[in-house]
Amino acid sequence: MEMRNAAKAAGDWAERTYDAMAPVYDDFTAHHDYDAWLADLEAVLERNGLSGKRLLDVGCGTGKSFLPMLPKGWEVTGCDVSPAMIELAREKAGEGVRLEVADMRALPVFGEFDLVWALDDAINYLLSDDELVRALAGMRENLAPGGLLLFDVNALPAYRTFFAETSVVERGGRKLIWRGLAPADVPPGSICESRLEVAPGDADVAAIEPGELPSLTHRQRHFPEADVLAAFERAGMECLDVYGHGLDGIPRQPLDESIHTKAIYVARRR
Repeated sequence: MEMRNAAKAAGDWAERTYDAMAPVYDDFTAHHDYDAWLADLEAVLERNGLSGKRLLDVGCGTGKSFLPMLPKGWEVTGCDVSPAMIELAREKAGEGVRLEVADMRALPVFGEFDLVWALDDAINYLLSDDELVRALAGMRENLAPGGLLLFDVNALPAYRTFFAETSVVERGGRKLIWRGLAPADVPPGSICESRLEVAPGDADVAAIEPGELPSLTHRQRHFPEADVLAAFERAGMECLDVYGHGLDGIPRQPLDESIHTKAIYVARRR
């Protein structure tokens, strides 16, 4: 119980951020081609012996990461730290998908799943090696015999670009302003922050003063490959495959953190 309470306290800031971000999340990520990306990830999983169609989506957000799996016959359970994100996912998915509020740092056992995944850099919101190990151990306990775990993490170039720059998404009559606060030469293993602001569609972004608009803090840690592999060992898991990809979303080997913006890991129970 103490570990669960400590994990919840550590995750409160992420819950607050995503509860507040929920109404604009789909707009902010509207340019993501989930169908193509998930098809590529499924191919990676099939090469590693994926069998069965029971999926646990950890950090499922508004459902964008599991909705494409439903027409393919997958039985889905989803969880997220943010109640507001879960409510939006429930509106989209209806009653056929079990959706629960849960913090991956203290993940309940929801059942036995052929596939557990955590997509869209959800793992990067874990800010220490111990948090990563607890999350992986919780996912391990939800795997059926022979089941696979897959997740992505942001690689170092993502923190030296996206988390170091200001970018603007215009959609729905609003400007969503992402202000990265990391230095462009941020070292490996760093914790990086950004701020997300919502402005009217006619706002002059260059004229907005710091602190003028309410902002949502995003805090992520970069996990080098060696740290992830060590966490697998501590969590009782075996890493099966590691991929990297750039903005095209196509997994390639080997992972190269000088060019790839994401790393993809596949593992199973040891």
